[in-house]
Amino acid sequence: MPQGPYLSQTDTIMWMVEADPLLRSTILGVVLLEAAPEWARVRNRMEEVTHHIPALREKVAPVPLHPTLLRWIPDPDFDLDFHLRRISLPTGSGVQDLLDWARTATMGGFDVARPLWEFTLVEGVGHDGFLDGAAFVMKAHHVVTDGIGAVQLAAHLFNFEPSPPAHEPTDRPAARSHGPLSLLRDVIAHDVELGVDLARHQLGSIVPNLLQAARHPQQAAKEILETAKSIGKVVAPAITPKSPVMVGRMTTTNYRLLEVPVDALHDAAKRAGGRLNDAYLAGITAGLHRYHEHHGHVVDELRVAMPVSLREDEHAEGGNHITVMRFQVPVAATTVKERIEAMRSVVDGIRHERSLEHTSTIAGFLNLMPRGVIGAMLKGVDFLASNVPGVPLPMWLEGSRVVGFFPFGPTAGSALNVTLMSYNGMCCIGVNADAAAIPDPDVLTECLRVGFAEVCAYA
Repeated sequence: MPQGPYLSQTDTIMWMVEADPLLRSTILGVVLLEAAPEWARVRNRMEEVTHHIPALREKVAPVPLHPTLLRWIPDPDFDLDFHLRRISLPTGSGVQDLLDWARTATMGGFDVARPLWEFTLVEGVGHDGFLDGAAFVMKAHHVVTDGIGAVQLAAHLFNFEPSPPAHEPTDRPAARSHGPLSLLRDVIAHDVELGVDLARHQLGSIVPNLLQAARHPQQAAKEILETAKSIGKVVAPAITPKSPVMVGRMTTTNYRLLEVPVDALHDAAKRAGGRLNDAYLAGITAGLHRYHEHHGHVVDELRVAMPVSLREDEHAEGGNHITVMRFQVPVAATTVKERIEAMRSVVDGIRHERSLEHTSTIAGFLNLMPRGVIGAMLKGVDFLASNVPGVPLPMWLEGSRVVGFFPFGPTAGSALNVTLMSYNGMCCIGVNADAAAIPDPDVLTECLRVGFAEVCAYA
C-alpha cells in the first residue's frame, strides 16, 4: 500500500474507537536509570530527535470529504516543553511508586490538538540498590509507533557507550507542507496512488487467477472458501470473555513488573521444539491458569489478542505496522513441554492465516461499522500479549546507564496486557491489569512469576 502522511486503516480503528475511554491505545515505556542525567543534555537530545522523527512534531487531522481518512500535519505551535517534562518523586520512593504515578499519567489520554507523545524524566526513584536512581517514562499513542518502531526510535535517543562523543546537530529534514493547495494535491495523489496500487497488485493478478480457476476449478473454490473462513475469524463477533473470573472492566488499571532471563526462556522453548514467543505465551497461560485456580475456577482456554508485525525493510523508522489477531489458546496443560508445543501449534496457525494478506481491506470494512460493534469485539478478549525484540546491548541516556526497559501496552477492553521487551539479556515484562477485572494485581503478578519460573525450570 502507498506510504505517506496518512493513517492506515488499522490506525484509524485505534483512533476512532477511543470515543470509549476503555479502548484508548496509549503505550508506555518505563526506562529505569542508574542516576538522573543532566536535564539540559536530555532536552537538547530530544530537540534534535524531534526533527528527525516527523510524527513527534505532527498531529492528526481529518481530511475534508473523506470521513474515514486521517492524516499527519505539522503542529505550527509545537512546544517541546509541553511534551518533555521533569518531575521528582517524594523522598524514599521506589519502583512501585513510579509505576503508580505512570499509570495515572497513562489513563489521562492525550490532547489531540497536539502531537501524541509525552516524555518525562522522573528523579528520586530508588531501585536495585541505586538510592538516587531515576526513570525516563515515554508515553505515546499507538498510531505514533508500534513496539518495534519504538525500539528504532530509542536508537536516536539512547547511546551504546557511557561517554559518547559530543553530539553535533545534523541536517534537519524540511517540514511537510500543509497549506490548502498542498492538502488538496496530497489527497488527490493519495487517491490516485490507491488506484495505481490496486491495479498493480490486485487487478494485475485477476487474469492469472481466472486462468488458474478455469484449469483447476475445485482447487480455486477451496482456496476461496479457506480465505473466506480466515477473514470470518477476524470479523466474527466475540463479545463475551471466556474467563469466568476476569470479567469486570473499568478505566482504572494497575502496573506491575516481571523479569525473566532471555537465555532461560529461549532454552526452555528450544528444548520443547518451540520459539521464545511460544515459551513466553506458555509462561502467561501457566500464570493465568494458576490465577483462576486461586479464585476457585478451572479454565481450559482463554481468548487472546496478539499483534502480528507487518513491518518491512522499506518502512521508515517509527510508525505503526501491525495487525492484531484474536484467537483462543489452551490454558490447562499437564507439562511445560505440552504447554509450549500447544502454543507453537496455535501461533503457527495464526501466522499462516490467509486473512493476513487482506489486513488493510478488513480494517477498511470495520471502519465503516458502528464504533460500538468494534468496541464489543475488543471487550470479548481476555488478555493481550505482545513480544517485542528489544536491544541486546547496554544503553545509556546522556551518560546515565539504563538498568531496565519495561513496556506497557493498552488493555484495549481486555482484562490485562502483558508485554515483553528484551533488554541486555533480560526479558523486561510489563503487566497492565484492569482494576475491575483483576482487583488483586499482586496475586496475579505472583501467579505469572510462578508460571514463568515453571517454564524456565524446564530448560
